[in-house]
Amino acid sequence: MSLPFSGSHETLWRDDHVYDLIVPISYNDDTPVPGKGSAIFVHVAREGYTPTAGCLALMREDLLEILQSCNDETILIIE
Repeated sequence: MSLPFSGSHETLWRDDHVYDLIVPISYNDDTPVPGKGSAIFVHVAREGYTPTAGCLALMREDLLEILQSCNDETILIIE
């Protein structure tokens, strides 16, 4: 696979299904600062809530419940 630049990237098509549902988070994306992380989002958790590489992970049912209560004007605040 050839990328347009030498940076790293996430493989979003995965067999473990953790990226079946993803919600982008506006983190370090408006003039990104090198070394501050990127590609951080909310996604489906693995069994046992094993650690992510910086994302927020929820069980599929919980993530679906949150998303079903959102609309175009919803702002989620993660603290």
